[in-house]
Amino acid sequence: MKLARTYAFIKKDLSVIEETLEKTVYANQPLLQEAATQLLKAGGKRLRPIFLLLASQFGSYRLDQVKKAACSLELIHMASLVHDDVIDDSDVRRGKPTVKAKWDNQVAMLTGDFIFATALQQFTEIDNPKAHRVLSKTMIELTVGEIEQIKDKYNLHQNLRTYLRRIKRKTALLISSSCQIGAIVAGADKATEQALHNYGYYMGMSYQIIDDILDFTSSEKQLGKPAGSDLFQGNITLPALYAMDDQCIRQDLQTAFFDSENLDMSLLEPITSQIAKSDAIARARQLSDAYLQKAHNSLSSLPNNEAKEALENIANYIGNRKI
Repeated sequence: MKLARTYAFIKKDLSVIEETLEKTVYANQPLLQEAATQLLKAGGKRLRPIFLLLASQFGSYRLDQVKKAACSLELIHMASLVHDDVIDDSDVRRGKPTVKAKWDNQVAMLTGDFIFATALQQFTEIDNPKAHRVLSKTMIELTVGEIEQIKDKYNLHQNLRTYLRRIKRKTALLISSSCQIGAIVAGADKATEQALHNYGYYMGMSYQIIDDILDFTSSEKQLGKPAGSDLFQGNITLPALYAMDDQCIRQDLQTAFFDSENLDMSLLEPITSQIAKSDAIARARQLSDAYLQKAHNSLSSLPNNEAKEALENIANYIGNRKI
């Protein structure tokens, strides 16, 4: 099943949002313009605008309002990726050079700041205080999540609760907010808004867990970046957490991380391979599946329409995706 087929009925509106994004990131400063445009052209699934548009179908759908919110959420996501690449010292994303690789950290950070500011400027055109409160809280949590990830780099003494809290802030909240803000902007009732918020949260948790699994089980060509990048950057994800129940793997990681500043990827390749072949992958998928089931359950109270069917199909796609 191709993802785009699940929401074909909003394809035209997504095209409008893509055009709006291109206009929104326009900057008078040439370098800033080039960097922002490169990031936009790098692509992506545009999941957050998709979720927002679909959630808006459960209320009074108005594209002029919905597109402003959808663009803002996608821009915030894009800005966070630029900052992520600086923090993680990543040179490649989706198979293409990152902003920090093509220019430098300063240009990358300022590009991220510019995109964040542009997102907020776009969002000011939405006359709904609740939508602003939801977005503000999400951005605060997103920042806290990044700080927590930095603090926990190369720390093998983490637990499941720490990991789940981190991916909630890093990924799930922005997706749940996309769904919730879509409902708010469309004037959906509180029960519908809550159901869509819950769906987005559970989807976001599952999506990040699958992302973390694929970092071990996919090839560099599929990922658009070196396989095992998470471990190399010191990010202890769910498969690694589960795999460390094996004391041999834990000891190997301790040895590899002993001098993290001079870490060689070749030291991690056999460990990455061990984790990929361990039961940690199946255990991580089980947790992802549990979140997906909760996402499906969250939709049960919503009326049957094209949007609900699309949200259900997206959940099925996320659970089975290979990249």
